[in-house]
Amino acid sequence: MTTTTGATTTLLTAGDRKARRSTKRVEPIYYLFLLPTVLLFTLAITVPGLIGIFFSLTDSIGLGEWKFIGFTNYIALFSDPAILQSYLFTAGFAIATVIVVNIAAFLLAVGLTSRVRFKTGLRTIFVIPMVISGIIIAYVFNFLFSNSLPSAGSTLGIPWLQESLLANPDLAWVAIVIVTAWQAVPGTLLIYIAGLLSVPGDVYEAADIDGASKRQQLFRITLPLVAGYVVINVILGFKGFLNAYDIIVGLTGGGPGTATRSVAMTIIAGFNGGDYAYQMANATIFFIVAVLISLLQLSLTRGRNRF
Repeated sequence: MTTTTGATTTLLTAGDRKARRSTKRVEPIYYLFLLPTVLLFTLAITVPGLIGIFFSLTDSIGLGEWKFIGFTNYIALFSDPAILQSYLFTAGFAIATVIVVNIAAFLLAVGLTSRVRFKTGLRTIFVIPMVISGIIIAYVFNFLFSNSLPSAGSTLGIPWLQESLLANPDLAWVAIVIVTAWQAVPGTLLIYIAGLLSVPGDVYEAADIDGASKRQQLFRITLPLVAGYVVINVILGFKGFLNAYDIIVGLTGGGPGTATRSVAMTIIAGFNGGDYAYQMANATIFFIVAVLISLLQLSLTRGRNRF
């Protein structure tokens, strides 16, 4: 009896191992479907990126002859005040916009998931900015900031409103944050709505029975339960805002002067101005910075972004 049981156990163990091996095996058809994507990604992104890194070590202007100069372009970047200013502006703009977007989107999501009338229609209205081109939004707001608001300021006798924000080197970034947030809030809003709808209603019913106020429920129940969604929105938003380009082009063109020139604008302007190798080195540094920020965020949020 003992022998039979031992043999059965051995057979079951062998069967389990075989089952595990079969579940881990990947069917060849999956690689066949994956191959076109990998091939396109390699040809469209990886290969051009490697070529760009190579030319960042040269004095190429984008065409014609070139000479290998090593890390000269990289050394020059760290002493170029225009490059440093573009990095400072981009980082400050991204941080400010992430804060504005997440606060506005979260408050709107709380309102649009509460017991209000016409909330389905209101959700549709708030999502509209997300489907409009950034450059179109920028040109519309450019007209508002340059013409409508100054005219209203003159009529109402408000001195600070009579001058366009876009013409003020110290305040132009505020206009860019406002417009960028106006377009970015809907996408963040949808993620927060999904997070709030995933919170069980029983939790709030129990809180009401215990006498918790709406404010206490917001800070002690809602925020902790949707913390993973906050992390996702912060990461996605910060990555996107680091690449700010089209809205800035439509609003200020990087001005006044170079006060609102982002890293992306600086790189593209250099490509058009004959500084191909120099700006390709800038693009490489920007890529490394983005990767480091991503790794830092992942290390800080590991284990906290599960929802």
